[in-house]
Amino acid sequence: PRARKQHLNAFETGQTCIDCHKGIAHKSVRKLLTDEELENLEAPNPAFIRKVPEMYKAGLKEVEAMDAEKAAKEKAEKEKAREAAKAAKEAEKKRIEAAVAAALATQGAGAASGGEAAAASPAAAAGEGFGVNWDNAPEREITLFYPSQTSIEWVLNGRDHGGARPFVKGGDRCFTCHDKETADMGKKMVTGEKAEETPIPGKRGSIPVKVQAAHDADNLYLRFEWEGTDHVPVPFVEGGKMDPENPMKIAFMLATDDVEFADRAGCWGTCHHDARNMPHAPDQATLDASEAAKVIDLKNGVTKYLKESRTKIEVKGRRGKKRGGWDKLKSPEEISELLKSGIFMDLMRYKSGKGETENGYVLEQRHMSGGGELLANAHKEGNTWVVEMKRALKTGKPGDVDIEPGKLYNFGFAIHDDYSNGRFHHVSLGYKLGLDNGEAEINAVGK
Repeated sequence: PRARKQHLNAFETGQTCIDCHKGIAHKSVRKLLTDEELENLEAPNPAFIRKVPEMYKAGLKEVEAMDAEKAAKEKAEKEKAREAAKAAKEAEKKRIEAAVAAALATQGAGAASGGEAAAASPAAAAGEGFGVNWDNAPEREITLFYPSQTSIEWVLNGRDHGGARPFVKGGDRCFTCHDKETADMGKKMVTGEKAEETPIPGKRGSIPVKVQAAHDADNLYLRFEWEGTDHVPVPFVEGGKMDPENPMKIAFMLATDDVEFADRAGCWGTCHHDARNMPHAPDQATLDASEAAKVIDLKNGVTKYLKESRTKIEVKGRRGKKRGGWDKLKSPEEISELLKSGIFMDLMRYKSGKGETENGYVLEQRHMSGGGELLANAHKEGNTWVVEMKRALKTGKPGDVDIEPGKLYNFGFAIHDDYSNGRFHHVSLGYKLGLDNGEAEINAVGK
């Protein structure tokens, strides 16, 4: 899909093969060129605009038909597996109910109250506490991948990211080009082949996650399911666990198109080259001595933030400049106005250690508080994590996105598995979420 998109773009805007494929036969030459040279070389030339050949169009139709056939086959197989799992679950439920009934019969009426509690536990353990019939909700498999140190500055820089120009100039979404190759991307980065200075031997590069969404008149419901992993000790962390208290954390973000890059990159716009554990992260002494430390919390490094909260962001890193803009804060009055105008990323998180939820948002920094607006059920079925979340469509709280019918919202989520922390998580691309909306990649159906 990425190649199809870019080849069509080349026909229509006037690019040649060398614009994207320079050096591919021998070695990469991007880093041997200055930013100005790259921009000049990659710039479309109107003289090269040409009609898309009919043979090419026919080939596109053929491969799209093959993709559709493959997708239909995979969908049928998944549906068959889903029905089998449903039948097995029902059989197990009946077996448990029969066992409880038999136990009550032998123990007498005095054990009735205890038997009722035992009979209720399988439903609660199965994550049915919110009363959602997930059998009626469409399921999408999204492959999360290890993102390494690919900040928004990395994404915007042609020397790092070959898709920078179509992203910036053409408004291309990360999803459009990369949705079918996230597992390969994660493998490259987790092994240190690309954009990673401290690889963790044995860490998995991707996590396939089954995602479902539903809603009623007042609430949004989300369900996530994925396979767990054996523990892989982190060699540069004492004890091998970055966050020993939490075997797993899962978070998701929501934003409107008012946030720059959210429509194309989801939550990527909150990740910067100068954040904690990133290549240009300032040392703690520099942070503590800064004017910014008087305004935002920098005690544990630079957290997520939005470009809109800064007066300047250094993208290219020309002439040795550090990339990012952690210390270029706008005034508190300007930040407050941005929040009122909906310029923020809504952030919610579940932490498995104590079963805690958190609610917050990202603007000039990451703000987190108690998660009264977010409820979650989480458990393991064998080695499989199942997490169900409930969040009001409208909370009336600053930093929370109101979800309305007829609109699409930018959605992304991340999983910190195996006691991981910070940037060492797995993330999704940006997707569109809506209520009963066939255009949404994650369609929350009415329950």
